[in-house]
Amino acid sequence: MTTVTFFGTQPYDEQFFNAIHSEKNLGFSLHFLKPNLSEATVDLARGSEVVCVFVNDVVNKAVIDTLYKNGTRLIALRCAGFNNVDLEAAAGKIKVVRVPAYSPYAVAEYALGLMLASNRHICQASKRTREGNFSLNGLMGFDMHEKTIGIIGTGKIAKVLINLLGGFDVKILAYDIFQDDAFAKAHGVQYTTLDHLFEASDIISLHCPLTPESRYMINDETINRMKKGVMIINTGRGLLIDTQALIRGLKSGKIGFAGLDVYESEGDYFYTDHSDQPIEDDVLARLLSFNNVLVSSHQAFFTKEALTNITSTTLENIQAFIDSKPLVNEVTQTSQ
Repeated sequence: MTTVTFFGTQPYDEQFFNAIHSEKNLGFSLHFLKPNLSEATVDLARGSEVVCVFVNDVVNKAVIDTLYKNGTRLIALRCAGFNNVDLEAAAGKIKVVRVPAYSPYAVAEYALGLMLASNRHICQASKRTREGNFSLNGLMGFDMHEKTIGIIGTGKIAKVLINLLGGFDVKILAYDIFQDDAFAKAHGVQYTTLDHLFEASDIISLHCPLTPESRYMINDETINRMKKGVMIINTGRGLLIDTQALIRGLKSGKIGFAGLDVYESEGDYFYTDHSDQPIEDDVLARLLSFNNVLVSSHQAFFTKEALTNITSTTLENIQAFIDSKPLVNEVTQTSQ
């Protein structure tokens, strides 16, 4: 029987995968590991024809070469993004599949929640009142009504967010290399250049994939072109933002708010409990010191519906590989 080795798993992964695996009565076994996949842990998958990985697993050339040598022939991503996989190294050796869509509502609703919570300092206010401090000093936000929202990337998640923002009577600017003009016309969205979006937006929300072109798209130069007091929301990938540049923007007051569900070096911290030890990442520690920054641990996807869809699609991808059926969710170099 084929064994599927899972890396970087949490209790909820085991819960959902075991339940749906049992329900579907699939013909392979599941082996769950807590450590992330890396050059140091890759030998734990020895003999597994399939490995299942998540966003913070390292699937570089060295890892892929070792997986292939040890008998792995499929890498099943239980996520949509695949920027952590060296597809060139995998070509001709190991197939790669992903979950292209699981719940755009989960991420879009969370992005809106970050906007509202950041703007109105909801987390800070809640912490204050629990400590007996009922002062409003430092908690002032702004009406979102009639503000300009810049959306970078107009895929499924962004379109759901745009629908949600329709109730706030805002102006929406959008940028995407592949424009959906019919959607834009139907929802009052204005496609524009990145430069104009940066200059005109009160809130900027990132929903584009991480590519060599989009890496560090938020940097010193682009931040300097933004409105003073701009809000930046990122539920995409951490490397879309140069965190050092973001910190400089926060210190200068150019950036008034930041709501971040991702961080460029999150792999060492996110999804694990470090509450009993100091944060050794000086950049992350500095970021967390700002009271106008809200950071969460890459949880925008984390709903019951999304996990159910992720699990079902991942298991279907694996079963299709075992049955030598077409891999409808295969990722190749041409996917980049």
